[in-house]
Amino acid sequence: MLNISGIAVRSVWTINAYNVLMNPSLMDSSTKPISGDVLTGGSLYVVATPIGNLADITFRAIETLKKVDLIAAEDTRHTQRLLSHYHIKNQMISLHEHNESQRTPELIARLAAGDAIALVSNAGTPTLSDPGYRLVKQTAASHIRIVPIPGPSAALASLSVSGLPTDAYIFVGFLPRKAGKVKKILAELKSERKTLIFYESPRRITALLRSLIQLMGNRKAVLSREMTKRYEEFIRGSLADILAQLTDRVEVKGECTLVVHGSGGSNDPDMDTVRDEILQELQTGAASISELAKRIAAKHGLMKNQVYAEALKLKPKSNSINHTEKA
Repeated sequence: MLNISGIAVRSVWTINAYNVLMNPSLMDSSTKPISGDVLTGGSLYVVATPIGNLADITFRAIETLKKVDLIAAEDTRHTQRLLSHYHIKNQMISLHEHNESQRTPELIARLAAGDAIALVSNAGTPTLSDPGYRLVKQTAASHIRIVPIPGPSAALASLSVSGLPTDAYIFVGFLPRKAGKVKKILAELKSERKTLIFYESPRRITALLRSLIQLMGNRKAVLSREMTKRYEEFIRGSLADILAQLTDRVEVKGECTLVVHGSGGSNDPDMDTVRDEILQELQTGAASISELAKRIAAKHGLMKNQVYAEALKLKPKSNSINHTEKA
């Protein structure tokens, strides 16, 4: 039995594959990377790296990181751990959101001079909610060869195990921090029938869930956390179910990927209709705010707290209407 980054394997083939991963020179001609058409200047290799488990890397990625002239990394210290694990010694330079604009001309110049450069992020596929877009865009504009080295992606890994429709999806990534921008984006996505994929930090995931419930309704979803790591977790259910589980915890750890079911069309709650129903209930006075919130929330698949909050906002308006009718 062999233990690879916490995963026990018994397969002889797997052991041999691991040996090749640790020593790429063992690859025969049938498994070595095949070069594409040679273009003028160097090449930019967009290399996907593990999202957690270091064993999740391809032979081609290791060979590429070993052979390029330079590795442009989101965080050189983070990438160094990956290189050290596979005994790769190579030159690195930082390329992150704060320096990409300034660093790109320098890298383009090296590519044009004939250097081969690998672009990597801290985890997964570069440019997907990670730095690298400006560099890739400028490389393409400069007619320099760009080579994808496919591999791990948190978005696709989550979608593949979500049990939600996979025939069409929209990768949203991280939403802006400002509430107004978040509200605008979610409003635009509300009627979208495709499955939606969000990235969010553990500190902000509950806020995202609340915003989704408020603006899109209580849809089916799957939250992926700590994927491929020791404490990997998938929470399935409605958005409200997921929020309830996270709210009960002292702390949420690990980057989160949230996969949300697309719009069901007429089945999605219309908040204007919900508000009209709340107002009618308040005017009759037949039930307490807590009771009407529970009933209307269950009817439309919303959170009770959300309906309760709307009822509190509408109560002054209800009192005003009642006074007018009596007059």
